[in-house]
Amino acid sequence: MALSVAPALRRKHRRTRLRTLGFLSPWLVGFSVFFAYPLLATVYFSFMHYNQIKEPTFVGLRNWTYVLTQMPLFGPALWNTLWLVVVMVALRVVFGLGIGLLVTKIKTGVGLFRTAFYVPYLAPPVAATVAFVFLLSPGSGPVNEVLSALGIDSPPTWFNDPAWAKPSLVMLSLWGIGDLMVIFMAALLDVPKEQYEAAELDGAGAWARFRYVTWPSITPIVMFAVVTGVVQTMQYYTQALVAGKLASGVSVGPGTVIQPGYPDHATLTVPQLVYSLGFQNFNTGAACVLSLVLFAIAMAVTTLLMRKRAGLLSAED
Repeated sequence: MALSVAPALRRKHRRTRLRTLGFLSPWLVGFSVFFAYPLLATVYFSFMHYNQIKEPTFVGLRNWTYVLTQMPLFGPALWNTLWLVVVMVALRVVFGLGIGLLVTKIKTGVGLFRTAFYVPYLAPPVAATVAFVFLLSPGSGPVNEVLSALGIDSPPTWFNDPAWAKPSLVMLSLWGIGDLMVIFMAALLDVPKEQYEAAELDGAGAWARFRYVTWPSITPIVMFAVVTGVVQTMQYYTQALVAGKLASGVSVGPGTVIQPGYPDHATLTVPQLVYSLGFQNFNTGAACVLSLVLFAIAMAVTTLLMRKRAGLLSAED
């Protein structure tokens, strides 16, 4: 009897595993094609000399040594990327939360304010960058004209000044803060009103209500905004490239190759350097090394944030 039951049980388990794999197959195919294979190919080519024309040849750690110790632009590109990660992500979270709080408190015309803050996020990145470069043009831009009218004799040159180029990109990102505003607004509206009423009965002021009622409720959303912001900023490419090209004043035509990072490599990010190495200089091995370094940093920062969040949750329990 036991012998006859065992094969039936194994067949049942096999059908269950096949059914589970069938449901998981879309994800497994997507993961394999769009993540696992590109990652393994990147690791493979990082040890090869490959110019996308001839067959790749094994060169060992030569690409890694070149990128980490000999490439002059690796340091500035990495610094700019990390600077944008720290400053841009922090300010976007603070501004998004602040605007979300503001919109949830408005009683009249709330739909108009929501639309006004959200519409800039819908602008295409290239169009938004072109508009910002025009607005902040040092010679004829409306912003500098207003500053001059207010008595500021030497207004910033914005995208043409290495000291102001990255802050200008941050201002561009804050202009399109509508995505985080919507996320935080939904989280704030989801906080139980009974908790606010209980805090008011206990004599809690506005800051105490935010600290002990609002903040614990929206902490998971804040963590989501920080993690996704870090990942997106690590891939920051389009806005910095377009702003640098437009601010440089160089006309772009067929066959024109412009090195990214104007002015003085102040807007050069690691993704731009990856593109320049891989598709302008045809140094695929070095580009793959940069991609892996960027991937490792993003994974390390994300893991650190998630572990920090897990530690806070355990402390609260």
